[in-house]
This record gives sequence, C-alpha cells and structure tokens, in this order.
Amino acid sequence: MIPTMDGANTQSSSSHLLATYKPRETHFVRGEGCHLWDQQGRHWIDALAGIAVNGLGHNHPRLVAAISEQATELLHVSNLYSHPAGEELAAKLCELTRMQAVFFSNSGAEANECALKIARKAAWLHNQLDPSNPRGSHFVALTGSFHGRTLGSLSVTSTPRYREPFAPLLECLFVAPEDSAALEEALASNPAALILEPIQGEGGLVSLSRDYLQAARRLCTASGTILIHDEVQSGCGRTGTFLAAMDAGVQADLVTLAKSLAAGLPMGATLVNEDLKGVLEPGDHGSTFGGGPLASRAALVFLDEYQNGLAENISARSEQLTQGLDALVRSSPLVSERRGRGLMQGLLIPDRAAECEARAFEAGLLVGTCAGDVLRLVPPYVLSAEDTDSILDLLQSVLVSMSKQS
Repeated sequence: MIPTMDGANTQSSSSHLLATYKPRETHFVRGEGCHLWDQQGRHWIDALAGIAVNGLGHNHPRLVAAISEQATELLHVSNLYSHPAGEELAAKLCELTRMQAVFFSNSGAEANECALKIARKAAWLHNQLDPSNPRGSHFVALTGSFHGRTLGSLSVTSTPRYREPFAPLLECLFVAPEDSAALEEALASNPAALILEPIQGEGGLVSLSRDYLQAARRLCTASGTILIHDEVQSGCGRTGTFLAAMDAGVQADLVTLAKSLAAGLPMGATLVNEDLKGVLEPGDHGSTFGGGPLASRAALVFLDEYQNGLAENISARSEQLTQGLDALVRSSPLVSERRGRGLMQGLLIPDRAAECEARAFEAGLLVGTCAGDVLRLVPPYVLSAEDTDSILDLLQSVLVSMSKQS
C-alpha cells in the first residue's frame, strides 16, 4: 500500500476525483455577469472569477454567441492545419504586447513550460556557437514565486511544500524580491533565464516595484540573460495596462499569459521577441489542443471587448476598489495592508484570512486566499460600480462581525 500524508484525502469517499482540491459542496448552476446562483436559488457576487479567469463574467452574450456559432462549425482541427481565428489572435496579441510570435497552449503552467524550454534551447544554441562562454541550464527565480505545477514550472516555484515531494527538479537559484544586488550575483552564474511575476499572485499579491523591474531588465541585458515575465495572473489587462510590467516601461524577452485570455475556456500563450522567434523548430514543442478554433474565437471576443470599453471599465472599477479597500484598512483592526493593484488586489489579514473568506462565502461573496494570510479579489472585468460597492459593503460587514468576535 502506498503511504499518504495524514488528511491528504480531502474528497468525499464516494468521489472518483483525485483529491487535489478541497471543493465546497455548493453547485453553481447559473451565472450572469458578476453574479452566481446555486441549485436552491441562493445568490453570490463573484469577486474570484474562477481564480482570475472569467474576465467577461458569466453568460456574456457575445461570448456565448461566438462559442455557439463555432461549435456548429469546427471544434478542433489540430495544429497540423492553420485556421483564421488562431492567426488573427496571434497578430492581436503581438500588437498588444509588442512581441513578435506566439505559441498557444491550454494553461499558465504550460505557457511557462514552453518559456523555460525556449530559454533552455536558446542557451544550448548559444553554447554551440560560443563554447568558450557557456550559458548554464539552470534558472533564477524569486522567493514567493508561483509558476505552475508541471515539473518544469514547479522547478521555478519557490514554495517548499509544493516542491519537496517531487524532487529532484530542474536547478533553480531563488533570490529575494527587491534585492538587486542578490539578483546581480545570481545572474553572474549565467543561467538560462530569469523568470518573475511582476505581481506575485499565489505569493500574496506582492507587487514588484518599478525600480526593481527596471533593474532586473538592465541586469538581464548586461549579463545576456533571457528575461521571462509570468503574466498569467497579472496580464490581459487585469492591472490597468495589458501587461502589468508596462506600468514600469519594461519589456521582457518572453511573456506568458493565460487565465482570462479566453474568458473561461482553457488557453495559455507564450510570446517571444524577435531574437527568440526562431529558437523552436518543428518537433521541439507542441500542443494537441493549444490555440484551437473554439478557444481562439473566445479569446478574440475577449480582446475585442477589452479594446472597446472594457479597459476603461477596468480603470474606473480599479480606482473604486482601491479606495474602498484602503478605507477597510483604516477602519478594521484585523487588516494590516492592501496589496496589489487594478482588479488584482487583496487584504493582508494575519491569521484570519481563511476565516474571512469562509464568512464572506456565507454572506454571499466569493473571494479567495493566497499565501495564507491574504484575502484575494480578482473579479470579472465587467463588474459595475454597484457590484463593486456590494463587494466592499459585504467585506466591511464580515470584518465588523469578525472584530466583534475577536
């Protein structure tokens, strides 16, 4: 019999799903915008968006129409044949990100896996041409990072409890965020790449400063190191610019996207600059389902909505959310600080974030947690001013109730 950790099996004994999550028994059956209902007709405001996925909310008319139409035409043709939606989507993403080419996959972890492979092959090609000045096969990443759970993306994820059961992993040097001297020392080891999140999502909504992002770019350029920005959670407009790093005026060599890109359908994207465009050749990498007609049509609807009013709504609701969360920091003794920006924000609630999340759920509000002590809000981009007020009012009510019972 294979041993398991105590309490590892968190699913119902009657479930045939592997116990990799701890789902609630609630079954949502209907959604509209930022609102969800269960089988009994109970209502929630959704400020979690499927963990930053449902950028257009639920039951968006244009998205439903596009998916329905595509389903009557083609669902899948494989990447052995081109299709117009994929080509159009790649061109739009390159325009929005100032990158040159895209590989489509199905998730953020896959997008990061592709980025790591591109960096590894680029190092290998470099070493073929200049063996006197070799690049290593290892990576540099930041403490607090989360890049996925495949073996490659897990290798550059710093959390020990995620890593230890699956060792040995790819070699990675971890350095503290905001420590430019430590980063410079790590890059002196000639890694294949530096990978970082401009805003660390699972790490607690920690925003890297403009100065640090700019320093990382300079140090990578000076050392010849490929710079990968993981914008799986912070990208696609969530923080107010299409990529979070744009706020610092920084351009990476590789950028990864997923989450809200296809507005609820699985899609990841790895974008490369001109220098890396030709690194991968036929046979080097692939994805059976990546960038298929259905997900591409959904992503085109999302990008069209983003460019035609949604970006402005994100900015307005971000300002409203920021002001409201700052007010909660001032008014609640349980809240230490606000973190993040745009529609990727949260509250540091030491020791009680999970309790706050649970109480919010019972009050009719879906939020999440990350890094143990941070309450996370990553709502749909379509939320209204009224939705935002409701979110803030429910949070205030929950925090007041918690304070009274301290």
